[in-house]
Amino acid sequence: MGQNTSFEPEREKTDESLRVEREKADREMVRRRSAIEERANTVVQRARDRADDVLETARAVADQGTGATTPVREQARLTERASADEALRSERQTADEMLQVERRHERNAREILLRFERDDTDTQLLTERTRTDEVVATREDFMAMASHDLRALLSGINASTALLARSASGNDADPAGVHAQVARIGRFTARMNRLIGDLVDVASIEAGRLRIAPEVQEAVRLVKDSLEAFQASASASGMSLVSEILPGVGLARFDHERILQVLANLVSNAIKFSAKGARILLQVQPRGDEVLFTVSDTGSGIPEDKLEAVFQRFWQIGRNDRRGLGLGLYISRCIVEAHGGNIWVESSLGRGSSFHFTLPTRESSARNGTS
Repeated sequence: MGQNTSFEPEREKTDESLRVEREKADREMVRRRSAIEERANTVVQRARDRADDVLETARAVADQGTGATTPVREQARLTERASADEALRSERQTADEMLQVERRHERNAREILLRFERDDTDTQLLTERTRTDEVVATREDFMAMASHDLRALLSGINASTALLARSASGNDADPAGVHAQVARIGRFTARMNRLIGDLVDVASIEAGRLRIAPEVQEAVRLVKDSLEAFQASASASGMSLVSEILPGVGLARFDHERILQVLANLVSNAIKFSAKGARILLQVQPRGDEVLFTVSDTGSGIPEDKLEAVFQRFWQIGRNDRRGLGLGLYISRCIVEAHGGNIWVESSLGRGSSFHFTLPTRESSARNGTS
């Protein structure tokens, strides 16, 4: 993903400021290192000067104590001292060379550490910028999709309203046409309400304020309400919507409207992504301490590597897919998990999809202290 150009001036300022600060730090580090080495050299030289003074004093005292000496002894003494002086110079030279090597190694180690820290800083900065670019790009794509859909729906409502007004004012008013336009306006309005509701839910989820009011009630009722809500839509699309209630389904603890919202997302998706003649099954069954809901279709299916991605925000089947904002499954997961359940999908290309989610039974909720 390329960089977001709206950040370029600010990022260039940041880069320039970072470059200037690093140059200042380098200069200051060189200055301090030079000052420290100069002080160290001064200390060493002073110590050596004192050592030389002590040595000269000791030699002078020794010379006074020896009295008169023969030329041979004097020559031996001078040779011995010259040898000692040479040994001392050699030792000091070796010490100076070792000190320079140690200082060079220390400088190299500091420079390596500094480069590592700066590389790490650069990597973190690049990572944060990439993450920011992705967030901004996602937000801009989302806003573009939302505004596109809302404008399209408003345009449809305006067009239908104009046709309705024309039909109602004409001498040859067509009641069937009027009813058709009214129904069309109703569909557009419902879609806008769903879109706005999704936007509000996402904002609530991001703020950690998704509201649910769970109560102990019959799980079967959810299936019946979903069938009633979507039977006509499935039939109009040339599909069959059937239910299967397995024995033993009892009471569960859930927010009826919120879980109905989850089922609505799953069933509407099954209708949306299935072809004419498809069969959609809404099933509920007991499973241990849970109630298991399943919405299965015979549609085109989902690639295996996308089974988890479908629950992400703003996810779409394809880049040019215009059948929603990709919020329904994300919201559904948040709602189910807020109830203490899980949601997942099983699918393969060409064989349809089965979306499953669970809710805790009344008994498991009571054991967990949530009843």
